[in-house]
Amino acid sequence: MVEFFMEIENRIVNGGFKTHLVIFIICLVVGSIILQWVFSKILKIIAQKTNISYSLLQQTFKGIPTLLGILIGIYVAMEVLAIPPGPKLFLQHLFHSIVIMTLTLMVAHLASGYLKHKLGQKSEQFASTSILVTTIDLAVYAIGILVLLESLGVSISPLITALGVGGLATALALQDTLANLFSGINTLVSKQIKMGDFVKLSTGEEGHVIDMNWRNTTIKTPTENMVVVPNQKIASSIITNYAQPFAECSISIPIGVSYESDLDHVEKVTAAVAKEVLEETKGGATGFEPFVRYCSFGEYSINFNVILRVKTVTDQHLIRHQFIKRIYARYLQEGIVIPIQRKEY
Repeated sequence: MVEFFMEIENRIVNGGFKTHLVIFIICLVVGSIILQWVFSKILKIIAQKTNISYSLLQQTFKGIPTLLGILIGIYVAMEVLAIPPGPKLFLQHLFHSIVIMTLTLMVAHLASGYLKHKLGQKSEQFASTSILVTTIDLAVYAIGILVLLESLGVSISPLITALGVGGLATALALQDTLANLFSGINTLVSKQIKMGDFVKLSTGEEGHVIDMNWRNTTIKTPTENMVVVPNQKIASSIITNYAQPFAECSISIPIGVSYESDLDHVEKVTAAVAKEVLEETKGGATGFEPFVRYCSFGEYSINFNVILRVKTVTDQHLIRHQFIKRIYARYLQEGIVIPIQRKEY
């Protein structure tokens, strides 16, 4: 039995090109499958131990196990098989090239994954920050390609010189594009706007920021439309960000009651209804105590504002809807009159 296995080993090690090719492919496939399984288990453990999503970790390390499996396959083939000097030298160059490619891909994915984790809003899906991700990926890939060319014996000095001259000419021709690019990067890095924030521009557009790429910012309005704004306009506009410094915000609902009303009773009833709405309606800030503030004597009514608090600015519409329905029914029950303003003809 021992002699049988030794004979098989000898045929594998000293076999011809076809035998070595088959063994090489087997090493690549087995190495990739094993590493895919190992990485999957490790990423699940990391996701359980941290607040990083498993899907984000999968995106970050996409392709890495396959490249590592290829490296293991090449290494095993070079160490075990009796390969002639020419093909072995080729495999050594291939091994070094794939090492550089793997490191480049890993650095680029780690950088983009970190940005998605840090700049993304608290949502079930990861918000897109394509401007920073794309910029960093291009920079890392460019460095990786230069290192790869240098390792292959290609002089990169003329290439760098040509890129410098070409970059200057490109910068002069694409001033507006570069202004949008750097405006977007500056906005994201300064954390004035994050993906998922609800913002309102001074020009009136409002909605959730869903993407900021190299040229423009995409805002999804409450009516499910997309507003595309150049990054330079975002950087120079007056913007109200309803998600900063925190998402919760107060809303004011104006009401008027007749002059015959008992104002203490009105205040008590109104605050009670507002409290019920916040506790029973999705989006209400349950720990907040709503209150009433009388503000003016109108022609037909004593006017006041009811102050409630919502978890996000987009929750205010449902809260207003429920409060108006309930306060109207409660006022009818309590005999509190909301006077009708008569038009003068």
